[in-house]
Amino acid sequence: MRDARSADAAARADLVRLVRHLVGGRRARPGEASDRADAAVVDTFTVTEAGAGLIVTRPDGVQRTLPPAALRDAVSLGLAARIDAAKPHAAGPHTAGPHAAGPDATGPEATGRWRLLPPAVPFLKRALSAPEAAFAGQHRHIASGTVETAAGRQTVQVNLAESPLAHIARLKEKSGKPFLPAEALEAGQRLHRDFTRAQLQPRMTMSYAPQLSTRTRGGGGGNEIADSAMTARSRVARAMEAIGPELCGVAIDVCGFEKGLETVERERQWPARSAKLLLRAALMALARHYAPPPPASPPRRTHAWGAEGYRPDLDGGRGRGG
Repeated sequence: MRDARSADAAARADLVRLVRHLVGGRRARPGEASDRADAAVVDTFTVTEAGAGLIVTRPDGVQRTLPPAALRDAVSLGLAARIDAAKPHAAGPHTAGPHAAGPDATGPEATGRWRLLPPAVPFLKRALSAPEAAFAGQHRHIASGTVETAAGRQTVQVNLAESPLAHIARLKEKSGKPFLPAEALEAGQRLHRDFTRAQLQPRMTMSYAPQLSTRTRGGGGGNEIADSAMTARSRVARAMEAIGPELCGVAIDVCGFEKGLETVERERQWPARSAKLLLRAALMALARHYAPPPPASPPRRTHAWGAEGYRPDLDGGRGRGG
């Protein structure tokens, strides 16, 4: 029984190494966001024989030798499929799909081009997460960060998939540059912090904290908030005024209420893929509000010395003749 468990654990470890080798070329380093870590994985890789093992080569040329059973397990779980697997059996109705490469997953037939399927990334996240949080971990994108505390700087783990800004920060333009500049991203995160401190998020659960009545006769009876929340609300109001009435709505929806871009487009009946353009314009204006550019230097004035009764020649001497 112990030998069987050890063999299963070894096979599981080989499968995780295979998937991590393939996905590792696209995952970010700790503390660095990635634009493709949560995207559908369709990249190809090649497999060649190496004695009793298989050499798995990524598109960037990095190789790793693994036992054939790892590739067979990946095929059986729908994590990988051979690109040309369905060609010899095109007449059969059940040859398509991730399990079509089952008979060719080991032996000389394994040599060729393969592709990694979308379930590979969630599988790897589950495998690398704690057992009690495996299925929750597949929906997260964890990165390391630092926060300022009373005891000093402390390293923490941040779920980048929690905020819509994290997804937008991973977007790239055709030139490879980030879609959202660094100063615009920082402005959006600063607006989110002020919005949270201002206690403008709607309460989702009932508050069981004891309420002390401080209402005086003739008072409005409104809920009291801390001075820090009032200050944060003032900062949010000034930020919305700086953005302008045309763009402040999308900024507060994404940065404040943490709505996705598709949700904003659906609620506001905007065209597809238009919310990210308006959000970028709003955050750029917000970045200028938080860090205004230095004032332009005044034009240099020329000075001239003259004797008593001197008058400047406005036409540059053109009217003197000769």
